Amino acid sequence: MPLQNDWNDIRPVSGNEHLGYPTQKPLALLERIINASSNPGDVVLDPFCGCGTAVHAAQKLGRQWIGIDVTHLAISLIEKRLKDAFPSIAFEVHGTPKDLAGARDLAERDKYQFQWWAVSLVNAVPYGGKKKGADTGIDGIIYFKPDGKTTEKAIVSVKGGMNVGVGMVKDLIATVDREKAKIGVFITLAEPTKPMDKEAVTAGFYQTDYGKFPKIQILTIEALFSDKKPQMPWLDPDAFKKAARENTEAGKQQKLI
Repeated sequence: MPLQNDWNDIRPVSGNEHLGYPTQKPLALLERIINASSNPGDVVLDPFCGCGTAVHAAQKLGRQWIGIDVTHLAISLIEKRLKDAFPSIAFEVHGTPKDLAGARDLAERDKYQFQWWAVSLVNAVPYGGKKKGADTGIDGIIYFKPDGKTTEKAIVSVKGGMNVGVGMVKDLIATVDREKAKIGVFITLAEPTKPMDKEAVTAGFYQTDYGKFPKIQILTIEALFSDKKPQMPWLDPDAFKKAARENTEAGKQQKLI
């Protein structure tokens, strides 16, 4: 029987395919749509690309593609997804900060986008479902497993202003205690003051069987550009899962009439 309008043979996203993004669609669904409506070498445009299923399918099926999204969280997830699935892929990303000047510009234009972008630099999940709202002292959460089994969390606080002080570190310490988190990560666009560094040290260490880690860690945007990362015992692979590597040579498509 020819395929009808009711596509009930494609299962919902589940298992290893699920990347943790709330609006993710099945890869098989986008492959069918792209196969049915284009030829290899054609350009596929997804102007609301979310976690990147459409561009993933387009790349797998030999199409050119352009993906657009308004949030920096989505863009960072798509970058990771494509590099995991296609290790030799080459593509350009436009609109994300590439240096301190770009980071400052984003912070001045939209503090929420700056926060979401900064949170993505440490593989954290934005707090509160990426909604703009009252400041709770939490901009993101990093999940990790100190023993490989039990999931713990680190609180991420982002400051995009050029004036930072020791009171902000004290607030983070209080938030970490209130939320019963193990670690607090303070991300700042400006250089931290010496009193801030001293206050962070007073918080002590998070002790595990696999070593000890500073309970409060201050990271500048400049350091993150240099690939410095928070010190964590074991990152949780379920925060945003790794996409499976693709075999682009399998199942070559015949040309559409």
